[in-house]
Amino acid sequence: MAQIYRLNRPDEDAVRRLLALHPDDAAGVIVRLAWQAGLLREELMELDWADVGAREGTLRLPGRTVPVCGELADFLAGLRVRTGGSGRVLRSDRDGRPLTPQSVSRLARGALDAVGQNSVRLIDLRHDFVIRQLRAHDWQYVSRVCGIDAAAMNLHFGAYLPEKRVSTRAKGGAQVDELRLWKLLQDEKRPATALTLSLTWQLGLGLEEIASLTWGQISAEDNTLRLADRTVQLPPNTRRLLAILAGGGRPDGGRVLLSPRAGRPFDKTHLSKMTRAALISAGLDDLTLRDLQMDYAVRVVGERAILDYLRAHGTIRRSETAALLNVSASTAYQRLLDMLRAGKLVRVGTRYYPAGATVPPERQSEVIVRYLTSAGFAYRQDIARLLHVEARQCYPILKKLVSVGTLRLEKQRYSLRGA
Repeated sequence: MAQIYRLNRPDEDAVRRLLALHPDDAAGVIVRLAWQAGLLREELMELDWADVGAREGTLRLPGRTVPVCGELADFLAGLRVRTGGSGRVLRSDRDGRPLTPQSVSRLARGALDAVGQNSVRLIDLRHDFVIRQLRAHDWQYVSRVCGIDAAAMNLHFGAYLPEKRVSTRAKGGAQVDELRLWKLLQDEKRPATALTLSLTWQLGLGLEEIASLTWGQISAEDNTLRLADRTVQLPPNTRRLLAILAGGGRPDGGRVLLSPRAGRPFDKTHLSKMTRAALISAGLDDLTLRDLQMDYAVRVVGERAILDYLRAHGTIRRSETAALLNVSASTAYQRLLDMLRAGKLVRVGTRYYPAGATVPPERQSEVIVRYLTSAGFAYRQDIARLLHVEARQCYPILKKLVSVGTLRLEKQRYSLRGA
């Protein structure tokens, strides 16, 4: 049974007297970072000046970023100047070397005892920071900043929450912040969690399909995933995560998602909790896996709308895509980019064409040279028909070939230089 912490909250006036007594020594650094930023002892010891964001006013720790108050930011700015601002932030007052865990605890204990805080431990300073944060912010924010998951928040700090407990359920229906979600997929250290998110958002799989996924369903030859009712193409990010889980080998059969310790298959409940915790930590508090599935469905509908538009008009621009799908320009660009990567579109300048409807940029020079070798010369309109693009789109293409010496332009006629 998990042990419930006994919280011994410090007296604020006493802590401020302590900070006044230790304006720039190691004891002062320890107490400030624990009480004003909620750092654990190991985090105190490992904090490097490279992790202190002066401009952003943040401390970048493994798995979380902590915004610092103005008082602590001013203190750290002064300390950086006095110490040279390189290497570890916390160092011995005597020889400038990094401190051991025992030394950190001893310095904190001595400083706290000197101001009458005999029952307050170093961890209590962090807990006091957590409680103060809960009074000013929602629990999801505090979870991200302090690195405390929902279960631990319930267990240790439930009494300080407005509803006396936290809920890991989101209301759903939230709009997906694609940039933040992409960052989560890149930064998430647990491959099983990242893969679950990727399969849901990028391929529309349900939890049942993900939990029961086997290596036999995955084809490395054509990068596809075979499901009961469909076969889907695996995007690069998903392939990368599968390679990590495979460990460099080619597993035969068996479940893909296994717990790293026991080696047992993850069930749906466990996968749901893992992904929900990751979404909260990334600041995507309102998102559920169902939202990610719905977003995938919307993207599929959007893709069909784009292809229908292309069949009617031949080409499409980002602005036209935004108006068609009623989305922002950045979201429209992401939709077009997804289709471009999937080989469904070809981009020429600012216009997008259906795959196969135009000569792709990487082959334009080859096609033009081959044509001029046979025809001798051509006008811009001839090249436009050759490449299946608009005449005005040919201008930058031909201008580049002239500038590099491949073509010659005389009286609006293009020919091979030296021919």
